[in-house]
Amino acid sequence: MYNHSKLSELIRFARVDTGSTVIDVYPGDGDWTRLFSDIVGPEGRVYSFVPAEVAHFKNDPVGSMRALAKEAGRENVEAVSADLVALPEVTRPADVLWLHLFYHDLHTALIQKKGATAADFNRAVYERLKPGGSYVIVDHAAAAGAGAGDAQSLHRIDPASVREEVEAAGFALEAESSMLANKDDPHSIKVFDPSIKGETDRFAFRFKKPVG
Repeated sequence: MYNHSKLSELIRFARVDTGSTVIDVYPGDGDWTRLFSDIVGPEGRVYSFVPAEVAHFKNDPVGSMRALAKEAGRENVEAVSADLVALPEVTRPADVLWLHLFYHDLHTALIQKKGATAADFNRAVYERLKPGGSYVIVDHAAAAGAGAGDAQSLHRIDPASVREEVEAAGFALEAESSMLANKDDPHSIKVFDPSIKGETDRFAFRFKKPVG
């Protein structure tokens, strides 16, 4: 997770607020789900969505999120799991869909093993968001011009490629932020390399589903 200042800025950027319905895709250890749960309050809803493509992991991500949903004060959290493109079938219309350090995985063999593509997923997100809803993506930046070519090997993606793919689904880019940028990241090494882990150059986009 980030320091308090960056967390606060990211929350404002994502436009998560009291009463919001949020879908946290691939929630990992649940830190974002817990944070969103605290913010949206009893009138809001947080779907902790574990893609079926990763549900078999040894750390039991589905079980972990179900346990999280049973924590005291987490009545507004629901743990759900389905194929990525079936997201609209297990969640209600949402104000915000949050995708943290995962978009690049849409271009990897693991996530595509059930046939889902980035285009399929973006269409599913478009279907599930309310008109005016926000699709927020934070990810590791690849070198300019790399497209999705480094997604499998380095776990990075070119921001321009992400924008092109998401806009093709009907979204409009509403805002972008450099709050997580790191000009010293060479973009040529895997994000897990000790020399850059936790300090990668990251981009943040907020796309909007048009109203009407």
